[in-house]
Amino acid sequence: MENMEINALLAKPDVQRCKKVLCIQPHPDDNEIGMGGVIAMLAAGDSEIHYLTVTDGRLGDMGTSLTPEQLAEVRKQEAEAAGRLLGASKFFWLNHKDGSLNDIPALAAEIGEIIRREQYDTIFCPDPWLLYEAHYDHIVTGKASAQAAISCLLKSYPEGTDTPPCQIQAIGFYFTAAPNTVVNITEYFDLKFKAMALHQTQMDDQLLALYRTYFKLRGNQLLQSNAIGEGLKMLRPLHLHCFPEAQDIL
Repeated sequence: MENMEINALLAKPDVQRCKKVLCIQPHPDDNEIGMGGVIAMLAAGDSEIHYLTVTDGRLGDMGTSLTPEQLAEVRKQEAEAAGRLLGASKFFWLNHKDGSLNDIPALAAEIGEIIRREQYDTIFCPDPWLLYEAHYDHIVTGKASAQAAISCLLKSYPEGTDTPPCQIQAIGFYFTAAPNTVVNITEYFDLKFKAMALHQTQMDDQLLALYRTYFKLRGNQLLQSNAIGEGLKMLRPLHLHCFPEAQDIL
């Protein structure tokens, strides 16, 4: 019995059992780039997919004539179009200024409030422990999402809330160098890139072609075949606090 309990404690969540999902992105295109194939796969399997975008993307100007405020509005439209193409049905925007994130506990409270209000079983976010990740928006978003995941079941979190506790079953980290789950997205690969192409302020044909080559090669390596995979580090909230074995959960 003890061995069975320990095995259950160390087991990773099954991505196929994620039914009400919040995909959290620092910027308006990260979900498509990081896990667009997984999103399409989950949506095709009747999972309910929602998006939460933390910043407004106003600094992501690749040479347009738009002001930062105008660019933020266009990127919001692009993000919703791309998400809907993959199967997302609801969108939340925190509208923090691009490049401004620095308060993990405050952002965790904002994320936690949405998790509790909607009662998700799973959240996804960038892996903030990616070794050479230099973009602080990604680091803060990932760590805040993880803090929200372990805190949103508490009676009074965030303090003063009137939302009910929520027991998250799984958190999946994309943009990870340590995947313990690889999803075969071969049949959704073209759809992922159609969604990415809708971010017209961010991606021209040359960049899309480069991404397509890179993600195909990486996807082949992840599955050790001609099929294309997307990698996730899937953990339970229990694994995110005082749990040294989290890095070893396969």
